[in-house]
Amino acid sequence: MIRKATTQDLDQLTNLFDQYAVFYKNPSNYEKHYAYLKERLENNEATIFVASDETNKDKLIGFVLIYVTFSSLALNRILILNDIFVDSSARKKGIGEKLIQQTVEFAKELGAQDIRLRTAKNNTVAQGLYHKMGFVREDFLYSYDLAVK
Repeated sequence: MIRKATTQDLDQLTNLFDQYAVFYKNPSNYEKHYAYLKERLENNEATIFVASDETNKDKLIGFVLIYVTFSSLALNRILILNDIFVDSSARKKGIGEKLIQQTVEFAKELGAQDIRLRTAKNNTVAQGLYHKMGFVREDFLYSYDLAVK
């Protein structure tokens, strides 16, 4: 089952988020991740959908974290699918696909015309899912980051 996360989900959501951070070679830091997610939810700065286990509805097994922003050229809202993660015990069961489908429905509700995401070049499993779901890898534009110190 996929549903919108609330602050009551923070403990389990933070555990999943912490696993996600470690997957991307960031340090585990439950307290920091909890505070970050709590702030996003309480300030309505992100929308998070969570997936629960079919046999135990109280157990969260995945999430997708989405930011709504705008495209100046498209003159419309776009969604940034910033983070998606499924617990290793629940993979290969279509959970990631369901989380993306929920994101698409959310985009339609908002009238957003595009969903954007980035992933690691070596994350071929996720790339396979994104291609399967209809995402097209952009080869025209480069992505740049600037670390602000």
